[in-house]
Amino acid sequence: MPSLSGKTLLITGASRGIGLAIALRAARDGANVAIAAKSAVPNPKLPGTIHSAAAAVDEAGGRGLAIKCDIREEADVEAAVAATVERFGGLDILVNNASAIWLKGALETPMKRFDLMSQVNSRGSFLCAQKALPHLLKASNPHILTLAPPPTLDPKWWGPHTGYTLAKMGMSFVTLGLAAEFGPQGVAVNALWPKTVIATDALNMIPGIDVSGCRTPAIVADAAHAALCREARGFHGRFLIDEDVLREAGETDFARYAVDPSKPLSPDLFL
Repeated sequence: MPSLSGKTLLITGASRGIGLAIALRAARDGANVAIAAKSAVPNPKLPGTIHSAAAAVDEAGGRGLAIKCDIREEADVEAAVAATVERFGGLDILVNNASAIWLKGALETPMKRFDLMSQVNSRGSFLCAQKALPHLLKASNPHILTLAPPPTLDPKWWGPHTGYTLAKMGMSFVTLGLAAEFGPQGVAVNALWPKTVIATDALNMIPGIDVSGCRTPAIVADAAHAALCREARGFHGRFLIDEDVLREAGETDFARYAVDPSKPLSPDLFL
């Protein structure tokens, strides 16, 4: 079976949700996982910290490293990459998972919120890649995987929440550009997006979402694992969908990922 045993991953926003699920899936292979996120102390509204996530990685069979990091800050990102390389001796995989969301129209979007999404989503993904790439280029099978959707100019995704769509598509276009630049150098630069809405703790903060029509983060984690185990050279510029990745890998039982298998699934944004 393909494995991430011995590989070193740096995952942003991995104190909970999809990022943590990806970390734990890699940990079960025996991977080294640096958890880079702002959540250093418990939040009463959102469970999970970098410390609880790193401990969970250790418990799952990997080696965890908790790093307090705000990916809006260049010095924080530089320090996170340096700490990962110092602890584990190198870097094989960057997972750009951290993301900010605000699903409101233009008149209901404070500029502070707009700036946050731009800084975390597109700029943050670019910054993390920029600082990680010197080390990834030395790795035997380097990957950058960004949680971003296939690029779209369909107005139905832009009209309701221009700020969020712009920031999220920014992650997609960063993926496109870095894939074109570094794919020929042997770095697998790709994006991954869920086919359905994923039930995370952060989702509970958004009104009107019925989690019974969602899938669990495990499906994204399994798809990420399948993608990250692939040969990097020649595998870049792809906008992967979790279910498609797993079908290609031979998976047929998707009911196990459903929060409630009896309910119809809710398609995710941008698909």
